[in-house]
Amino acid sequence: MMMLVELQSSFGAAVRTRRKKLGISQEELAGRAGLHRTYVADVERGARNLSLGSIAKLADALGVSIAALFSPESDAAHHAQEEMVEILLAENNPIDVKLTLKTFETANLINPVHIVRDGEEALEFVFGSGRYARRKDQDRPLLVLLDLKLPKVSGLKVLRQIKASEQTRTLPVVVLTDSRRGPELAESLRLGAEAYIVKPTQFDRFARIVPQLAMSWALLHPVHATAA
Repeated sequence: MMMLVELQSSFGAAVRTRRKKLGISQEELAGRAGLHRTYVADVERGARNLSLGSIAKLADALGVSIAALFSPESDAAHHAQEEMVEILLAENNPIDVKLTLKTFETANLINPVHIVRDGEEALEFVFGSGRYARRKDQDRPLLVLLDLKLPKVSGLKVLRQIKASEQTRTLPVVVLTDSRRGPELAESLRLGAEAYIVKPTQFDRFARIVPQLAMSWALLHPVHATAA
């Protein structure tokens, strides 16, 4: 019984930490996961029995694997995780999302990947506005994978705003496109996109693109990477 209580408490703390890092409320997390807000509140307090279905829903809503919410961490490992930065995947096609995440898994990428499905939310996540207003500047993603055909705000408009802002113009952006030719791709490169991936056949290019951007698979905040 004591082990179950400890497991519930540990899982609840992990959910709360991930939610706060995203800068979202319990109510918004509940909405994303299709759960009641009081259920999420109970989970975070360690006062709710966990079902496999609800665990999977919460992990998906937080943009992490189930294992990540149960992994025991030493103080040093927890500190390293806090320093690790996120990758933003702005992709509306669920099949392409799965392919991308599978590529990350194959390449042993351990960074958290946050998924948004329209350009409006992508901009809010990058700039810490709207539903992500609680996020701090230092919590910006270190890399953006950007589909050019996003709803609400197009990928090109998202890229244009990122590269036009002094705060984010150095943020590496890799665009996801259906073709290696066309005005949209040419414009994205002109605006400053660092690279492109042709979907769905070139997701393996990501393994070659990352070293070109002077990053490692365990992406850390630049200041700590330099100090190391």
